[in-house]
Amino acid sequence: MNLLRWCLAALAVAGCTTTEMTGPTQTSIITTAVVDEVIDGDTIRLRIGPITETVRLLAIDTPETKHPTKKVECFGPQASAFLADLLASSPTVRIERDTEARDVYGRLLLYVFLRTRHGEVFINRELVLRGFARPLNIEPNSRYRHLMVTAAFDARRHARGLWKYCK
Repeated sequence: MNLLRWCLAALAVAGCTTTEMTGPTQTSIITTAVVDEVIDGDTIRLRIGPITETVRLLAIDTPETKHPTKKVECFGPQASAFLADLLASSPTVRIERDTEARDVYGRLLLYVFLRTRHGEVFINRELVLRGFARPLNIEPNSRYRHLMVTAAFDARRHARGLWKYCK
């Protein structure tokens, strides 16, 4: 079973299309990874099998903290700190791919889920729900678009995070 997971992770990292990996009716690769580093609020580094990858969290956008041409944006440092704290509780995460494997910068595009004693936390959604991120839908990776929009509506309605502090 571990060999199968490693092979699936290696294929996902290699950037194969999902139809090559799972057939024409499925659109995701699911496996586990280990968190190596939080780069900012929506970018992390994961070890997937023997390979370390830079990962952009799908369907969200957090305020900038490390952009080469932009200044640090309102609530960006808080988003980065929240993600680091959240992922520090357990280094192993479940990852799920959508239709496109990589962005134009070569980063792996993933949904990330944290296993806890009480179940599973959908990290991408949690960032939006707590007001650390806004939804960002880029087709064709739109599997959880509705969840992100609903979470953002709730965060904005309750003035959480950036909805409270950033104008």
